[in-house]
Amino acid sequence: MPLLGPDDLVRAGWPPGPVLEEALRLARELEETKGIRDPGYLLKQIERRLPRPDLRVSPRPEALPWSEAIAAETPEDESNIAAVRRQMAELLRCPRLEAGAIMPDACPAGNEPGDIPVGGIVAARGAILPSAHSADICCSMRATFFQAPSGLSTSAMLDALTASTHFGGGGRHLENRVASAVLREDVWENPFLKGLDDIAAEHLGTQGDGNHFAFLGRAGFGEDALRKLREGGHGELAGKLAGGPWHVLVTHHGSRGLGARVFEKGKKAAIRHTEQVARDVPEAACWLDHGTEEGAAYWDALQYVARWTRANHRVIHRMFLERIKGASAAEVGNEHNFVWKRGELFLHGKGATPAWREDDGSARLGLIPLNMASPILLVLGSDNPNHLSFCPHGAGRNRSRTATLRPYRLPNGEMDAERVAQLVAEATPGLDIRWFSGKPDLSESPMGYKPAAQIEAQIARFGLAETVARIEPLGSLMAGEQEGWWKRKDDLTPKQIRQIAHRSDRRTKKEGIRGGRWEEGE
Repeated sequence: MPLLGPDDLVRAGWPPGPVLEEALRLARELEETKGIRDPGYLLKQIERRLPRPDLRVSPRPEALPWSEAIAAETPEDESNIAAVRRQMAELLRCPRLEAGAIMPDACPAGNEPGDIPVGGIVAARGAILPSAHSADICCSMRATFFQAPSGLSTSAMLDALTASTHFGGGGRHLENRVASAVLREDVWENPFLKGLDDIAAEHLGTQGDGNHFAFLGRAGFGEDALRKLREGGHGELAGKLAGGPWHVLVTHHGSRGLGARVFEKGKKAAIRHTEQVARDVPEAACWLDHGTEEGAAYWDALQYVARWTRANHRVIHRMFLERIKGASAAEVGNEHNFVWKRGELFLHGKGATPAWREDDGSARLGLIPLNMASPILLVLGSDNPNHLSFCPHGAGRNRSRTATLRPYRLPNGEMDAERVAQLVAEATPGLDIRWFSGKPDLSESPMGYKPAAQIEAQIARFGLAETVARIEPLGSLMAGEQEGWWKRKDDLTPKQIRQIAHRSDRRTKKEGIRGGRWEEGE
């Protein structure tokens, strides 16, 4: 039995044909004349005598064209869009990509060649680009429509919500973890998930920081909205939502530490793979071919991360409903940082909401938040092929967080707390706005984002989606400024966590709220 066969040499980089036949002949000769018995050493000896032809592909000299569902309305818009175009022009030189698009909320992200902008979408044939879905794999939205108990105030519901979720760095202490069937799936031998079972358990029931939030609102569904749902293929949902109006809990978060580590492993694997099949490709544009064993394993890992993230939303929602003695009438949700497979194309979106029609003809439902003082839009996708059948994921930014905060910093670098509080109050009149850390983050206030009306108008102008309902804000909970207590090295002890939960329960007891933990069912 020869040490090396044709498949071994193909995997090592020799293309089928005369060169491969010559390599096989040389392998047999060296094995017989030199007595070589080690496949790796034999491979090196073949390479010394018969160099492999370099058949690696190179980036395109010019970028593929991309579609733009965005229009500049201010000088800031123009500068912002110019930066987005530069990023897309670099990325769309990648040999495996076939198309691209940018959404109304597009804004630049990252500083490396090949980085995809927020609000960007790229389509690859048979390949997955980890950096194009970003480290926050499966960042997503979920809404639960419910009837609140009579007399229960928004303030009391936000108290219950604060006690049910967790923002900031790290996860839950061991005694405060939440059980879920998703943690018991037999997936942990997957090379991209191996060793991550504990962090998956630790981070379940948490939301992280940045622009992640828990939002309380109200929504009604008149006959026109119900008709749109039925015509969009969602008759069952229309039946559940008839009657209203409803209170709505909407959460926004990704896959936390689990997804971040899967991404790290995936990006390293993509760099290794791309170095074998291509040259001069920036790391952010490296890919895994789905047809390889490693590419298929990464795809499977992404599907598990998506299931984990959906379970994470459900955990938070149901613990909240358990506390207020409420029940879900209906739930909807969508991812906007992910990779979706349609035929042979892998559609990568970083801050982009799928808006196509499914195989059964139903239109995709999507949730588009604009800012904490504006309604969250419930939309039906228009399946517009001119823009790869996506719509925006939010309002986007014209300025970075740093630039937004700069005018309000004191000479010592600290934020002007009084001015920040005033600005947030002015931007959110009548709303109950809370920060899990206790310190407002001005960059996550409405002034940190593009105008909501502009985004809504461009969704309609470019035919991206149809608005079914508007979830009007009552209040929201966000992480807050990163220097808060949850970022300290002396993080809260289990006893401190119990004390905080106990105070919350005492505060809300008079309104009929009870605390409690919930274990997600099968």
